[in-house]
Amino acid sequence: MPSRLVFMPPPLAVVVDCMHIGNKKIGPGYPCFIVAELSGNHRGSFEEAVRLVKAAKEAGADAVKLQTYTEDTMTLNSDREWFIVEGKDNPEIWKHRTLYDLYTKGKTPWEWQPKLKALADELGIILFSSPFDETAVDFLEKMRVPCYKISAYEATDFVLLRKIAQTRKPVIISFGYSSEEEIQFALHTLKGFGAKDIVALHCVTGYSDSPRLADMHLSNIEDLRKRFGVVAGFSDNNAGIEIPLMAVASGASVIEKHFILNRSKGGQDAKFSLEPRELKELISRIRALETGTEIVSVPKDALGTPHYGPTNELEAYNKRWRRSLFSGADIKKGEVFTERNVRDVRPAFGLETKYYDEVIGKRATCDISFATPLSWEMIELTE
Repeated sequence: MPSRLVFMPPPLAVVVDCMHIGNKKIGPGYPCFIVAELSGNHRGSFEEAVRLVKAAKEAGADAVKLQTYTEDTMTLNSDREWFIVEGKDNPEIWKHRTLYDLYTKGKTPWEWQPKLKALADELGIILFSSPFDETAVDFLEKMRVPCYKISAYEATDFVLLRKIAQTRKPVIISFGYSSEEEIQFALHTLKGFGAKDIVALHCVTGYSDSPRLADMHLSNIEDLRKRFGVVAGFSDNNAGIEIPLMAVASGASVIEKHFILNRSKGGQDAKFSLEPRELKELISRIRALETGTEIVSVPKDALGTPHYGPTNELEAYNKRWRRSLFSGADIKKGEVFTERNVRDVRPAFGLETKYYDEVIGKRATCDISFATPLSWEMIELTE
């Protein structure tokens, strides 16, 4: 196994106190930048997606965020053991299904997205997206999005980090259960390949309708800002508005919250998403907090001490949904690994994606069937 990292860029910069996304200044001392995450809460309806964008604007959000992927850019069409979901966080929707099936259901069709961007421009609300592979970045570049979001699960995906950084646009990146070393690697990669303005979001991937304050570690927000030299915020994947309010009181310059029209109608992220009246209340209270007309206390349990890495059993389990290197086709012994037969996909049972450049061009030491996680034993290494 190679002992060196694929990429070792220069040291991190000093603390950044302000950056721009569109016409918004973001950082300490400026109004909190509030993002309504649509995810798959459109429930497969373009008309519902339109209503969500309009409702986010009416509630006072600064931006709406999409997700740009297809089932084929996210994973492989396989029912092998690595691709079966147990559904620990949402068993009614996820249990015993393949990743491919789930992403088929949850995607936002790409043909909708330029139309939603045009609508957002007309309404005067910023629209951007989370791309999940290089082709999605190319697509979003044509849409002229003002920035990019990187999900907590893709925060270690070297291939995607590099591609996004090369656009030189502002980047918002969530760090859920990432270790200090993984955060350092992600930020080094982004800055080394051209990204200058970065927001790091503390993120608790609990997906709970009754979150535990002790899992929040809101002190991470200020620690991220000082330790890593970025604007810091909070991405909330739990129900309710109290925790994001505590996050703003703890120094968050950005809040990201999932958004839905009506939870009772269901949706992939329904249980931890806010309805329009709740989002409006959250934004109103954040603005009151900023002007000093509301005071939000942060319990010691919620503030905690800076902690990086999984905070509970579910977060540790969810690490498996990161990206890794898999065979994207049947590969014969002696065949060269290429961009066509090596895929950077979920889940995380293969080699880390930071080794992608080292694998390409090498030869296989054995026959490898489609949808197999790659390991160093399968790769002919030359000194």
